[in-house]
Amino acid sequence: MPEIESFPPEVARELKTYVYRLIDPRNGETFYVGKGRGDRVFAHVHGEQKLEGDDLDNKIKRIREIRLAGFEVAHVIHRHGMDDETALEVEAALIDAYLGLANMAGGIGTHEYGVMHAKEIVSRYSTTPAVFKHKALLISVNKSAEQTSLYEATRYAWKVSKSKAKQAEVILATAQGLIKGAFIADEWLEATGENFPGREDVPGRWGFKGREAPVEIKEQYVGKRVPDEYRKRGAANPIKYTW
Repeated sequence: MPEIESFPPEVARELKTYVYRLIDPRNGETFYVGKGRGDRVFAHVHGEQKLEGDDLDNKIKRIREIRLAGFEVAHVIHRHGMDDETALEVEAALIDAYLGLANMAGGIGTHEYGVMHAKEIVSRYSTTPAVFKHKALLISVNKSAEQTSLYEATRYAWKVSKSKAKQAEVILATAQGLIKGAFIADEWLEATGENFPGREDVPGRWGFKGREAPVEIKEQYVGKRVPDEYRKRGAANPIKYTW
């Protein structure tokens, strides 16, 4: 059978939403996981899908390396015939399963329902949920906290409403559904290297300068579980307001 460049319309209708993997034929390594309808997989195989920033750089660079070596990108339709909600779950599970992907963003639900050890699961669901007595801004720092201190991971750089963020009485750092730290923001500033020396500019985002919360506030929240109403399945935004 000749190489397929697109799906016939009747086939696309049967596929519905699907999840696919892009594979480097030189070593069999999966380097990208995505979901889509119609001919999306072929756009990605040929590097035609328009993405932004590092996601484009990593994926396109790998595709170009493969072609320069004289090969074509291989692909697998991993699961098809799904609705969008089911496809999001499958995509997220595959992103968790394959290390070193070119995907910069985790799958939907990765922050709260992603890979965990059994002890982590027991710890999360057996821990007392927090009762918010302050206007708390919840920030999920699952990945960034692995690379720097909890305070640094929490304070930079987020898509928030500055006016709303300034109303927060406490900033709570969360990871895998548990509250790991509590901070007080003294001021919110644009996410630039000028405002935050040593950091890269992140246009359209904000960070805060602040300090650890007083002991009585930390005792109120740290170590507690984020209540279920703030951990809705499928929510990708790492920012949540409790008021």
